[in-house]
Parts: sequence; structure tokens; C-alpha cells
Amino acid sequence: MTDAEQQAALKARGNLPRHIAVIMDGNGRWAKQNGFSRITGHRHGVESVRELVRASAELGIEVLSLYVFSTENWNRPRHEVIGLMRLLRQTILRETDELNQNNVRLRASGRIDDLPPAAAKALRDAITTTGTNTGLILNLCINYSGKAELVDAIREIVRSGIPAEAITPETVAGYLYTADLPEPDLLIRTSGEMRLSNFLLWQTAYTELWFTPVLWPDFRRPHLYEAIGAFQQRQRRFGKTQDQLFVELREIGPE
Repeated sequence: MTDAEQQAALKARGNLPRHIAVIMDGNGRWAKQNGFSRITGHRHGVESVRELVRASAELGIEVLSLYVFSTENWNRPRHEVIGLMRLLRQTILRETDELNQNNVRLRASGRIDDLPPAAAKALRDAITTTGTNTGLILNLCINYSGKAELVDAIREIVRSGIPAEAITPETVAGYLYTADLPEPDLLIRTSGEMRLSNFLLWQTAYTELWFTPVLWPDFRRPHLYEAIGAFQQRQRRFGKTQDQLFVELREIGPE
């Protein structure tokens, strides 16, 4: 089956995820297995990002959130962190034109002000340059931590003066980095690890999880299509029973 046929089949089934989140894991292991440095593994991972963005845009996915760099990643060896920040800047500068050509709007979630100035400037410039695009939203989670996000949200709620008894889940959601985005429908993690690693902790409360042993630099379109296909076969109940969902579907009736 060709790529176009696979995409058509997924679209024909309906129920595509609006928001896909990805934990891009395994660059270091891929590099070690292939006799390369860790930063070379990260460089090869950029091609996987490019393929994922292109395929998601073609499928009509609304939001793609990528876990690029966590707050904990600053604890890695200094030379690796420096290399990652350089790679981030180089990739943003190189890919911005294609993002514009494909109508992709870039945004970022995390403590961006703490990034090295050159990387932060490249990121902000690209966000501005793609700001009027109306297609896929590419949400880069950089210097991001789910716990830090909740701390930042709570601080803003306190500063706003909202009474404690007036705070609801909707209040908290409205102060998150992703306040204007739908919550992820599908979360993909590569490399065989099965944990969230402090990623979108609030937003993934009812997200469908899909894990693959494929290392991130080897992740390509067929793997994405496989994950989406698995998602389309799942029934999302959001705390309700299967019987309740059946009754609701009967009441809605055919479109």
C-alpha cells in the first residue's frame, strides 16, 4: 500500500486524533548501536521530526506536540547540552521556510526565557514568521516539565487573585502553557520505554497511549500510521460505561 493509500484509508475511517503528542526517545541508544556520538543520534532524529510533521500536516492533524528538551535534560553532560542547543537553533533556522510552505504554525511550551539567547531568538523569530499560518500547529515542548507547568499555572492563578473556592479544573487548564489547545488524543513514545517522563501530566489524563520499541531516529510514516490506526480502534469512554456510550450514539443517530 502506498503512502497516499495509507493516508486515504486512515481518513476514510474517520476519528483521526486532533492532537498527537510524542515523546521522542532513543536517540542516544540509536547512536550507541550504530557507533556514533550521542549528538549524531540527535541529528538523525531531526529527519524523523521532519517526516512526522509532513505526514501530520497531510493527514489534517490539528496539533502535534513534541517533547524536545525537558527541564531535567540540563543535567546531561555539558557538551551534549551545548550540542543540543546548537542543533535546536540550526534546525529551526533551516526548517522555517518549509513550515511556511506547508502552512504549519510553530509555537513553544516551556520556560523559553531560560534557553540560551541564540536558541531563544531563533525560536521566537520562527514563531513570529509562521504566526499567520492556519494549518498544523507544531508545539515544541522545550525546557518543559509537566510539574513545572503546573507550578507556573498555580503561581499565575494566585497572582490573579482568584479565590481558592472558585478554582476548578477548567481554571487550572486555562493557565497552562497549552490553554488554547485541545488536550492530546494520542501520545506516542518510542524506544520501548513505558512512562510519561513528566510530559503533559495534566493534559494526558484521558489520552490514549501507544508505545513502540522503534528508536526515534528510525521512526517514520508507517509507524505513525500504525499508531493512528490503533487509536482509531479504541473506544474512549472518559469515565462512562460502554452502555452509556451506546445510548448516546443512538440518541445522536446517523449524520
